[in-house]
Amino acid sequence: MKVLFCHDGPLRKDEKNNYYGTAHNDDTFSRYYSIADELVVAIRVKDISHNEANNKLSKITVNPFEVYACPNISSFIGQLKNSKITKSIITEAIKKSDFVIIRLPSFIGNIAVDLAKKHGKPYLVEVVACPWDAFWNHSWKGKLIAPYMYYATKKRVYNALYSIYVTNNFLQKRYPTTGKSTNCSNVALTEFEDDILKERMKKISLLENKSKIIIGTTAAVNVKYKGQQYVIKALGRLKKQGITKFEYHLLGGGDSTYLETIAEKYGVANQVKFIGSMPHHKVFDWLEKIDIYVQPSRQEGLPRALIEAMSRGLPAFGANTAGIPELLEPEFIFNNNKKNVNEICEIIKSFDKKTMNQQSKRNYMESKKYNKIIVEKRRNQFFEDFRNLQ
Repeated sequence: MKVLFCHDGPLRKDEKNNYYGTAHNDDTFSRYYSIADELVVAIRVKDISHNEANNKLSKITVNPFEVYACPNISSFIGQLKNSKITKSIITEAIKKSDFVIIRLPSFIGNIAVDLAKKHGKPYLVEVVACPWDAFWNHSWKGKLIAPYMYYATKKRVYNALYSIYVTNNFLQKRYPTTGKSTNCSNVALTEFEDDILKERMKKISLLENKSKIIIGTTAAVNVKYKGQQYVIKALGRLKKQGITKFEYHLLGGGDSTYLETIAEKYGVANQVKFIGSMPHHKVFDWLEKIDIYVQPSRQEGLPRALIEAMSRGLPAFGANTAGIPELLEPEFIFNNNKKNVNEICEIIKSFDKKTMNQQSKRNYMESKKYNKIIVEKRRNQFFEDFRNLQ
């Protein structure tokens, strides 16, 4: 049984024809082998050096694994230049496959849905984010694309026979379907040891002896809708109040120039540290070194990074975006408006030792809902139902 997975991606490929990813990794792709003997991927591919890939990205090792490399169609120029060849590549991949799994929102995904229907191939959509939030909060160019992607996604999800949502409620309400659906987070955690929580409790108990309390975020640093700038501005406001004990550590790839400029402007450049990218398996070690986690983004599905932080017993707070309020208590959610910097400041100041202990325990227990055994059982049952279409 050959299953085709379609999404914008991208994946990276080195000169030895090895593939690497961040969000797309072995954990992502291995789940499809529950119904696939062979996995084929239609996705954008970017070249990268072998040394750079090994230092920063997770190597794809699942097998058998085949890639149909698609050009970039995520821009107006890309649409004009590359749509025809992309349709040709995806058509070939669909014709050779038995089932198609399509991740939305994505430009490649939109084409794949239409072509799967045209060629009569069973397809399932995974709804992983809100395109309106993603594009509207991206740039002025994004605001031009947002209505198109919103309605394109809404139409395709509505008409899909099978849909998997990563949220419990948010995406289901905004992008409803008339077909069968279930909720399965993209996060499936495997390690739940009570010693993790005990170590976090110990770390919190020693906070009064620390000169710095480290707040962390895992996200690309070159995408404004990830929201790190609001946390940096909040540090600047706290500094004016004489509070300088907080450092903000940013884990993630991309050009950090914009955020560095914000840090300089608000006088907190010495409190903001850019860690860069790292392989996914090392992220958990980094999480154990920080004290508080924040997910400030204005576009999400159900954020993997936040759930992983919670599984390390981290006190956390985040924006009122998509599935974030499904994970955290209301008093640790800030709004996406002009008052958000004030709200971030108040939340940060509220993290005394008692609150941190309470939230550490609460978040650790909440993260257990994303135990891989539970999530994958539900997903595999849905996949089996989908496969029985043929």
